[in-house]
Amino acid sequence: MNMDSQIERLQEMVDRAERLVFFGGAGVSTESGIPDFRSKDGLYNQQYKFPPEYMLSHECFVDRTADFYEFYRDKILGYEAKPNAAHLFLARLEQAGRLGAVVTQNIDGLHDDAGSRKVYELHGSVRRNHCTRCGAFYGLDAIKAQSGVPRCKCGGVIKPDVVLYGEGLDEDVVRGATQAIREADAMIIAGTSLTVYPAANYVHYFRGRDLAVINLGDVAELPGALLIRKKVGEVLGQIKIN
Repeated sequence: MNMDSQIERLQEMVDRAERLVFFGGAGVSTESGIPDFRSKDGLYNQQYKFPPEYMLSHECFVDRTADFYEFYRDKILGYEAKPNAAHLFLARLEQAGRLGAVVTQNIDGLHDDAGSRKVYELHGSVRRNHCTRCGAFYGLDAIKAQSGVPRCKCGGVIKPDVVLYGEGLDEDVVRGATQAIREADAMIIAGTSLTVYPAANYVHYFRGRDLAVINLGDVAELPGALLIRKKVGEVLGQIKIN
């Protein structure tokens, strides 16, 4: 099937959907300049003093807080990114009353920047931070304004509200994402290989009619799904909201 035919099929799917859900991974944000951790040039294939999985773990945050924040600032916060065509399309689709929810594995907050409001961030967000002592909330600007380990006015260490290795997913987020997928009549999966768990399990909750997968790389087989091997923003930027 050529690209034009694939776009036509995706357009038809979006046109007939009444409650579409979008499930996105790292590939949704690469067009905004945020690297995919698992690509050949990604974070997990670079050399560091400690493995990236450790540097982004709860254990490292507790035991080596300064090392954690040095790595976190450089590799997680070290990118100035803006929403791309995919983020903007989804925000418009929601405003048109056609999108039930966005479920994302990303922590960059770009869906929020684009204007999406019903977003389930499975792994949290760099935009939210809390003091580990008093619970005070801090936005991202407050973290960037400090150097080294960011501290609250009370003296406590500020922790980003991202799910670190060794931590569990937020139960309310999991419950909301699961329900949204179960209630959807159409689903677009994009920018993910569907091989990383537990996030890949969410696809199995879908019981709707139409399923599409947009991903440049290899992806787990989903019988009956429309597969488009292109950049997410490039594809969704061609879809009209009728």
